[in-house]
Amino acid sequence: MKQCSSTKLKVANLGVRWFYESILKQKNIDVVHINWSPKGKTKNVYRLLDKLYKNKNLQKKIDVANKVVIDKISSSAPFLVGIEQAYKVVPEMNKFTILHAGPPIEYEKMCGPMKGAVLGALMYEGIAKDKFEAEKIVLSGKIKFDSCHHHNMVGPMAGVVSASMPVWILKNLTFNNYAYTTLNEGLGKVLRFGAYSKEVIKHLKWMEEILFPVLKKVIKLITKKSYGIDIKTITAQALTMGDECHNRNVAATNLFLKEILPYMIELNLNKKIFLDIIKFISSNPHFYLNISMPACKCSTDIVEGIRFSSVIYTMARNGVNFGIRVSGLPKKWFVAPSGMPKGLYFSGYKESDGNPDLGDSTISEVVGIGAFAMACAPAIVKFVGGVADDAKKYTLDMYKICIGEHKNFLIPQFNFRGTPLGVDIIKVLETGISPIINTGIAHKEPGIGQIGAGILSAPMECFITAFEEFMNEYS
Repeated sequence: MKQCSSTKLKVANLGVRWFYESILKQKNIDVVHINWSPKGKTKNVYRLLDKLYKNKNLQKKIDVANKVVIDKISSSAPFLVGIEQAYKVVPEMNKFTILHAGPPIEYEKMCGPMKGAVLGALMYEGIAKDKFEAEKIVLSGKIKFDSCHHHNMVGPMAGVVSASMPVWILKNLTFNNYAYTTLNEGLGKVLRFGAYSKEVIKHLKWMEEILFPVLKKVIKLITKKSYGIDIKTITAQALTMGDECHNRNVAATNLFLKEILPYMIELNLNKKIFLDIIKFISSNPHFYLNISMPACKCSTDIVEGIRFSSVIYTMARNGVNFGIRVSGLPKKWFVAPSGMPKGLYFSGYKESDGNPDLGDSTISEVVGIGAFAMACAPAIVKFVGGVADDAKKYTLDMYKICIGEHKNFLIPQFNFRGTPLGVDIIKVLETGISPIINTGIAHKEPGIGQIGAGILSAPMECFITAFEEFMNEYS
């Protein structure tokens, strides 16, 4: 140390040229500037970051707006208040309307599993008797497609929603807005992963004709006595019980089942129907995912259009493109090609069989759960790959790109620190770290279904284009 203190030091300035020119050189410090930038920084982004750093007034406006976003998301109170068929809650939806996950996309450009889910939905609706007739109808132009996100809806994986499908109704009691999602079918060979066999359609019909009417009666009984089921509280509790509430929902599903079971008993159901429903929900650890997703959706939609906010309120994938939307740039999609998850595959399948990332379930990470809360759920690595320490590392990395922490979603492993909340496109580009995602993996061909689960990072390109647009709008 003594030798260092008596030696004249030379300074290397990495990346930020204005710091080199405005501070170090002016103080006559012996310094050399190195043109370096972390992953994700193009020359234009580098220039725009310099411009932002020099604009203290803009930085203050961004900070104020981002705090509003965090406060609104944290104070949201999503409650399960009903269940109804999609055409009854989505305006202008009819049997020739199909919603899908991710940014908008035309049928011809859809990936295999999404096309498979579309064909299956038309067979389920009785519009087509087989996949050939279904595709003929689609190619005729009779079907109107749109993103789930444009209709207060979210859909896991292919995210296909057709008119007759039952959807959960979630209400944000704090801001009085709603969001919807279909019921979870289970894992493996199911519609959301692109399967459309007779067994898949039969299972969907059972959900519509048997499960849906029972759940509707149950929720009606509950809402007579209370506002509904407090989903935020269930999620918060599940995070302390080993879930992260995206790809691990074991505790949350059981907590939900505990909520509805007394009311199911009160209905005096036929014994077989009662047992079939209990067995289905209790054997499907992902059942809660489709309740959690619309809870996240109605907690984030309310921050759309907060001027100067650089926080994202949407992340979604359609199997071809990955898209984000930014609070301060409402309704605009910024897209890049979907990545390929790295993970664990079912026996007989390999990475080359998999489809690039898809689904709206990344709305989970937007509110600070899912992969952002993997430290809560070290056992998830048995499903998506890796070792237990990876789960903690993923969460710690996400704090670096978020502007705050959730006040209700707490991580026991970090002394009950709040989960990372509020992905900031500026921090993403400053650090070169993009959001981490855990996800199921669908086969790239239609009709097969799920073949694994894994991990990947969001593509940096959509954050770059979003930031460029942001600076164009506000600087």
